[in-house]
Amino acid sequence: MKHNKKSANTNIPKSILLTAKVLQNLSSDLTVKFAQKLFATPLKHKLPKREFEMEENTIQKLLEIPKIGKEVMVYEYGNGDKKVLLVHGWSGRGTQLVKIAEDLVALGYQTISFDAPAHGKSSGNTTLMTDFIASVMEIEKHYGPFEFAIGHSLGGMTVLNAIKQGLQVKKAVIIGSGDSVTAILKDFVSKLNLKPTYVEKLKSAFEKELQDDMESYSGYVAAESVTIPVLVMHDKDDEDVPYTASENIVKHLQKGSLYLTEGLGHRKILGDKKVIETLIQFLTN
Repeated sequence: MKHNKKSANTNIPKSILLTAKVLQNLSSDLTVKFAQKLFATPLKHKLPKREFEMEENTIQKLLEIPKIGKEVMVYEYGNGDKKVLLVHGWSGRGTQLVKIAEDLVALGYQTISFDAPAHGKSSGNTTLMTDFIASVMEIEKHYGPFEFAIGHSLGGMTVLNAIKQGLQVKKAVIIGSGDSVTAILKDFVSKLNLKPTYVEKLKSAFEKELQDDMESYSGYVAAESVTIPVLVMHDKDDEDVPYTASENIVKHLQKGSLYLTEGLGHRKILGDKKVIETLIQFLTN
């Protein structure tokens, strides 16, 4: 979703904006429930052609995640002895980091990726980052150990939180990731044209459901517990997540380095040759 004011709501259906407006005038509780469901429901996109080959050449297995009572589809790509965990972002897929995966497999690694809950071929209709993290921790038990972990967008925040919770990797790369859960909620509330007071109301609703402090899952907070080297990559023209989020994350990492690009946006960065070369160099040196 865009950050500039001119086009902030262009990719939100008018019907959703109208519903939010009507509910806001009727009931605060109904508005929160509507926004909460919307926030937790990812969009599912058609598999693009560039991901066909990875889709066809992976071993795919459903794995139960007992902690959340859901199953996720896991993708094994390549047959190298050393494994790399790939974590996609919101409304993404286990094959979305295909260009990165192809280069890693060519170097003799095996990549393990997955469709997060409510994404792709995995079960469920709604999900939160806590489900992403639970999935990563369970996948490590079955497919680990991993040499490295790479995460895009929400997947980057997931990687940092998973490391905080005990995921064992030697290095990590996070790409286009957010730094603050509260900032994400503010952006979401703004895009729905809801009053700013709904940020705290929505946050409280999620915290009641999770029995936890949502801000504690923020990228910059998790970063403080990460002691391994982390490469943080972000494009200055990213309209989904501002690159300043990555600048903030790096400030809180013990061994963090920042790599900024221009003109690639939030998703093209995943297929850029120079970006992938830099990423591979960081991991293998």
